[in-house]
Amino acid sequence: MGDWRYFIYVGGCRGRGGRRAGKESGRRLRSGAGKGGVRIGERLDGHELCCQSYSLLHPILPDTPGPSPDNSCPSLEKVEIFSGLKFGGWGVCWRGVKFLLLNQTFYPDVMATGQYLSEVAARLAARGHEVTVVTSRRAYDDPSRQFVRRETWRGVRILRAGSTGLGKGAKWRRAADFGTYLASCCARAALLPRHDAVVALTTPPLISFAGAWLARWRRSRFFYWVMDFNPDEAIAAGWLRAGSPAARLLERMSRFSLRQATRVIALDRFMRDRIAAKGIPPERIVVLPPWSHDGEVRYDAAGRERFRRAHGLEGKFVVMYSGNHSPVHPLDTLLEAARRLAGQPDVVFCFVGGGSEWRRIQQETGAGAGTGAIRCLPYQPLAELSASLSAADLQVVVMGDAMRGLVHPCKIYNILGVGAPVLYIGPSPSHITEILGARPELQGWPWASVRHGQVEEVVRAILRFRQEAPARFEPGPGVCAAFGRETILPQLIEVLETAKP
Repeated sequence: MGDWRYFIYVGGCRGRGGRRAGKESGRRLRSGAGKGGVRIGERLDGHELCCQSYSLLHPILPDTPGPSPDNSCPSLEKVEIFSGLKFGGWGVCWRGVKFLLLNQTFYPDVMATGQYLSEVAARLAARGHEVTVVTSRRAYDDPSRQFVRRETWRGVRILRAGSTGLGKGAKWRRAADFGTYLASCCARAALLPRHDAVVALTTPPLISFAGAWLARWRRSRFFYWVMDFNPDEAIAAGWLRAGSPAARLLERMSRFSLRQATRVIALDRFMRDRIAAKGIPPERIVVLPPWSHDGEVRYDAAGRERFRRAHGLEGKFVVMYSGNHSPVHPLDTLLEAARRLAGQPDVVFCFVGGGSEWRRIQQETGAGAGTGAIRCLPYQPLAELSASLSAADLQVVVMGDAMRGLVHPCKIYNILGVGAPVLYIGPSPSHITEILGARPELQGWPWASVRHGQVEEVVRAILRFRQEAPARFEPGPGVCAAFGRETILPQLIEVLETAKP
């Protein structure tokens, strides 16, 4: 897409209700009928009219849609050229896409899906689109914390739906929280005006069904961004019995969401294959991995020392698992290795994040934030993520054997951003092994792969990393280009902007 430009009025006015401005008046022009309107792509006096045809000769007026931060113009076919207006001059007409985004977590929640969706929403709003988010009023990992019901953030309209705050102590509590949020979310969304496009993620599981139903009812385009593939994930994790009435119902809901989707966004090729196996045509599946928060997450030497001092980690070899703690990422092998290395006074294991397994580790080990060989720390805000990740000498990525193609360990991208050595515990091949073992820009990265249950192999790998003390890998421009936000996010935005009004 080309740069924003003003255009010479060359024919009669033919409006579509977009925002218009005249150079001399600075006022909004009314939509009107006229003759001789010339559209983008048509030729006039031998010149094709497009965003590169004329230079911007006058600043964009206050009541006109401003250029996006990357100076690009979305939805060019909505830009038209006009003349015959009594005050003449230059002008622009453009209406952005009206987006409705659905997910349980969003800014200021620090859950991973919420962080990614927040960046997408802010970028869409910056490009002139109208963005509304229906999310939960309760924080994901601390239901007692509640956010305001309505607010505007970076041009994004946020509506927060209520739910019970029973927490994750039992399955029925989680189900109640998910169910009440879904009901409240559907009620809020159904009362909103029609949107051009509905985008649904996967928190809670199968919120995509609500998005697909709403999009079909309102004749909107539907985009299904699959962060976790359910109910397959729930069955693989043992939360749901295969073949049960609940499993069959949820499977039908999942297939309905996939069939209704204009585009299904998968995070890796393994997830793409799982989706295609449901009968979805490959041309409707887009593979786009999450991105590193490369603008905020970089190796931070000063932050590393500050974080280590704050948590009593000076002089220690720090093994860190940072992210969601759940059966999807089984930590038993790592936890048993931590117990066997308890006699090594200089080795400390830090479990940073939240979830049911985080609380279990706290309860079983008596882990606290101050002392001991095992520490449990809560989710760190994005502003502190560089310091937290940089504080580790070895980062651990875990994925369950049955979870390949169902979940995607997004944490790997931020780990690459800080250049930390990696210990991967999980199935092979996987997206993680393909990244670390096959990407040419990552040749020489210090990493090891171990299968679940191989506790002694994990212990030996940790001791080897401690002894060798590999130098922190400096992410080169190739790493940033491959996994950075400004590589992946524009591609996702381009997919979503196919929902023309």
